[in-house]
Amino acid sequence: MAADFIRIFSDLHYGDPASRARRLAQLRPLLDGVTHLVLNGDTLDTRPSPRPHFTAEKRAEVLEFFTQQVPQVTFLTGNHDPDFSAQNTLDLAAGQIFVTHGDILFDNIVPWGRDAPVIGRKISAGLADLRPSEREHLDQRLAVWRRVAAEIPQRHQAKPRGLSYAAGFIADTVWPPLRILRVLQAWRDEPKRAAELVRRHRPQAKFVLLGHTHRPSVRHEPSNITVLNTGAFCPPFGCHAVDVTANRLTVRRIEEHRGEFHAGNSVAEFPLS
Repeated sequence: MAADFIRIFSDLHYGDPASRARRLAQLRPLLDGVTHLVLNGDTLDTRPSPRPHFTAEKRAEVLEFFTQQVPQVTFLTGNHDPDFSAQNTLDLAAGQIFVTHGDILFDNIVPWGRDAPVIGRKISAGLADLRPSEREHLDQRLAVWRRVAAEIPQRHQAKPRGLSYAAGFIADTVWPPLRILRVLQAWRDEPKRAAELVRRHRPQAKFVLLGHTHRPSVRHEPSNITVLNTGAFCPPFGCHAVDVTANRLTVRRIEEHRGEFHAGNSVAEFPLS
């Protein structure tokens, strides 16, 4: 029997014109030898859209492709695909590794985004509806985050590639310029917030794996937690894959060659006890 080989990546954003993965077949080399694939959120966009048939088509493609390519697939939810799976988190390596998309770190999900004020109000209302004992329970909190995300419509993500898409992208993400500062602040705050999340909810974890902010990184916190972000298949920063075997965690660059995605050189390696 082949040894378990788990590979994790996130933020494929399949169907969004910004994604470099235009066809799922481009991912086949990235899946070679993998026994368990974990897609850590934002695999596609399942939120309300003016093109529901397009969303349904992409959803069916994703489900069929990955389940045919890999013996075991775990789809974790993200803020763009909040209803794609019933699973929001995953624990690996006897609890040493905690995997979740990462939007739970922010009380408005996308502090840099156009919808952040509305999202923040909806999340506050959702938390207020919980009993006090439930408000700090991670599963209950994630359920609120997912319900709110499912109410936020697709914007530029639902538009075909072209000038309309480009204008929508700018309006939704980088205008006014103050949003750039919010992005930088989110990148700065992410590792500290992630370390605090696992300290409270997964105290045995040594590694936390995230996506969401689209910036691949490996950061070591003073609390002895290593925070890994796998980035995104969207420009400009690229993405990482995290490989987990019986006694090792390896972070690799995902590289594109001749239109296909491959696992590239190691960025970092860590022993697992």
